[in-house]
Amino acid sequence: MKLVIISHTEHYCNANGVIVGWGPTINEINHLIEDFDKITHIAMLHTTNIPQSSMPYMSSKINFIPIPVLGGNTLFSKLKLLLYTPIILKIVFKEIIKADIFQLRTPTGIGVYLIPFLTLFINKKGWYKYAGNWKQKNPPLGYLIQRWMLKKQTRIVTINGQWENQSKNIVAFENPCLTNEDRILGKRIIYKKELTKKMDYCFVGELNYNKGIDKIIEAFTGLSNDYIGTLHIVGNGQLKEEIENKAKLLAINVKVYGALHKSKVYEVYKNSHFIILPSKNEGFPKVIGEAMNFGCVPIVSDISCINQYIENERNGFLIRPNTVESLKKIIIEKIFYFTNEQYKLFVKKNYVLANKFTYEYYKERLNKEIINKKTSQK
Repeated sequence: MKLVIISHTEHYCNANGVIVGWGPTINEINHLIEDFDKITHIAMLHTTNIPQSSMPYMSSKINFIPIPVLGGNTLFSKLKLLLYTPIILKIVFKEIIKADIFQLRTPTGIGVYLIPFLTLFINKKGWYKYAGNWKQKNPPLGYLIQRWMLKKQTRIVTINGQWENQSKNIVAFENPCLTNEDRILGKRIIYKKELTKKMDYCFVGELNYNKGIDKIIEAFTGLSNDYIGTLHIVGNGQLKEEIENKAKLLAINVKVYGALHKSKVYEVYKNSHFIILPSKNEGFPKVIGEAMNFGCVPIVSDISCINQYIENERNGFLIRPNTVESLKKIIIEKIFYFTNEQYKLFVKKNYVLANKFTYEYYKERLNKEIINKKTSQK
């Protein structure tokens, strides 16, 4: 069986001429190839610096088809998106007619015209993945249009979380991020992990306002190092330099790593007791599933479907409302008095829950509920 994936995943050509791409998506496709004869990935090829989080495809049965870098908020970028419509449609059509099934990963700029094109002109099995916040109240216009079109589909649309009054084709699907080896390693780590007097925290993600890294720095401002070990910050972004400068003024120890290879991120999880993610808006971050597998208790914003997995003061802490004051209050009034027994209980619950974020669980559901299921072709 041949699969075509269309996405806006960032790809790059390294110094050795090898195509690499954004790690989480590439890793997912590397695992999917086990169930397909061939996978063709149509995505955007960038010429900017290659992030350390990028990785190559691990099988010759995966074929990358580059398309121009499109999307953005400027008038020029929107005009460019429209001008390249015939080229994108031609590439997509050429590859899909040779495949048995397709996946379009949304929301993406090209999704505005690819969703109607696939609906009206492609009579093959396929499904859509909506990776953002399905219940976002005021999404950008392009996201709003795509969400509306996806709701009108008969093909399956996988989303983050379960919501009331959804049609049968709208299906909750967890984003995979853990291998069987990760599970074994995580079990070893949490078996030895204990809550010490000085607790360690981590943040993993883009250093921007949407991810809330600025809130974390402000929340730790004025706190002493009596109960805080190290704050680990992993990621790059527009606020990196500002965060590095502000971190130097804190009384606690802060390590800003930039982007790291997955194995190095796991080391950060191993050395942390809590992961903090005060995001303003997103679906369900994969790093929550990863961190739980390695014994990090989530302190996260109550957005999208996150509260469907993290129950406040049962296996994590929800930042309500999502403010600096709320986050600081959790640290001072909850975490500082958190016992090792409570911590171990949370960690045990989360390790069991993290199984839903394994590639094996994902592929099992994918085969049963989408690939091998008889569904409408449009």
